[in-house]
Amino acid sequence: MKHTTLSVVVLVLFTTLLSCSKSEHTNTSPDSALPNIILLVGDDQGYPYFGFTGADYIQTPNMDSLAASGIVFHQGYVSDNHCRPSLQTLLTSLLPIDFNKQNFAYMDKAIEEQGIPLDSAFAYKQKFDRMALGFNQFETLPKLLAQKGYASFQGGKWWEFNYQNGGFTHGMTKGWTEEEQKTAGWFLKHMGGEGMDLARVTNQPAYDFLEETKGQPFFMWFAPSLPHYPFDAPAKYYDIYKDQDMSESAKQYYANCTWFDDAWGQLVEYLKAHKLYENTLIVYVNDNGWEQEPKAEYWDDPQRSHNGGDKGKGSIYDLSFKTPIIFSFPNQIENSQRSDLLIHSADIPATILDYAGIEIPESFYGQSFKSIIEGDSNTGRPYIVGNVVTSRSADPSDVMGRHIEGYWVRKDNWFLRWHATDEEIELFDVQKDPFNNIDLSKQFPEIRDELKEIAMTYKAAHGADPRLAYYLEMSGK
Repeated sequence: MKHTTLSVVVLVLFTTLLSCSKSEHTNTSPDSALPNIILLVGDDQGYPYFGFTGADYIQTPNMDSLAASGIVFHQGYVSDNHCRPSLQTLLTSLLPIDFNKQNFAYMDKAIEEQGIPLDSAFAYKQKFDRMALGFNQFETLPKLLAQKGYASFQGGKWWEFNYQNGGFTHGMTKGWTEEEQKTAGWFLKHMGGEGMDLARVTNQPAYDFLEETKGQPFFMWFAPSLPHYPFDAPAKYYDIYKDQDMSESAKQYYANCTWFDDAWGQLVEYLKAHKLYENTLIVYVNDNGWEQEPKAEYWDDPQRSHNGGDKGKGSIYDLSFKTPIIFSFPNQIENSQRSDLLIHSADIPATILDYAGIEIPESFYGQSFKSIIEGDSNTGRPYIVGNVVTSRSADPSDVMGRHIEGYWVRKDNWFLRWHATDEEIELFDVQKDPFNNIDLSKQFPEIRDELKEIAMTYKAAHGADPRLAYYLEMSGK
């Protein structure tokens, strides 16, 4: 009897020890290996101007290293030719036209609920827009990631008044007062206020966030206002290009590109030194396109130097929307992959949620590319279509451009530009003509009509973009 009891005790002790041993080496919690996530956003960074996209005249070693550490989608497209709507897509996975309809509905509801009289309604709309009073009602990436305990940080470009409006737990952009809005620096306040110091002044707020939230999975919005104007890179970056055979505007712009690259490299060093890099999913995307070839001189032309030539930001050409999209995740995503599948920037938040094991909301326009990244699928989007409400202007005093109705379509090697306001329609073969210099709409009418039909179907499905009426009212037209 004593022998049997002793055997049972030994067996229980052995089983307990075995169980403990297993628990030390195996974490069965589904959330035990949640990836950290960094969304790295270039501000006015043109597709052609990286070493890994073929520009041997520009120094971007850290971005080249990032590209080599994962998969680069070379046929990536953003949702708009300006930053704010493009950034809104990255946080909500909504097309700008759909975001705006929802946002203007929030605006109209607030006007009705507050009983704002008709003669004061437009002034309230401007305040609602400037202070992003509707943004906190959207389902954003930080809010969704918070479901699994993610801490989140906003740093850099951020038009949505303060970081809390996006659902971030931490951030640099704190908002502003009505009095501050009347000061000379009001536009910087609108673009991101204190957040604009990221990289241009310091990365320290990002490091402080990582230290404060140690042990938690994190999501970081790292969106320095670079290589965006002003082109005032420190001498150590400008001197790289100072004696090169290129235009002054190219030297200034490329110096800012290298400045961005170096700021990113410093963050990578921090991640590696603090053993955070290996479990971090890194995603890169531009906010909008840019054109600045080495010999093109825009230095004495504010409209072109501030907006990236005639084919860059604010225009309706392939370079206005094209971006490399990079996914890098050590030991999870194979190195040195290249893909020419079409991918939309709205697919980024969907893919991030998929990697975090979070259900993708039905409201998302984007679709996850996780299976494509991991080699289980080889099908991207059949085409990408979008609309714009702001375009370049011929008036040198109007740097941001006039407000228009425009549409664009990318399918196979074709890009359709439809400037509906001026009744212009052009077709380009982007494989042979990446800068869209040769209109082939008359040579290939069947392709032109096929792509225009896609644009017209999009227009019929989504209706008019409320931004256009708002901007025209704002400009008194």
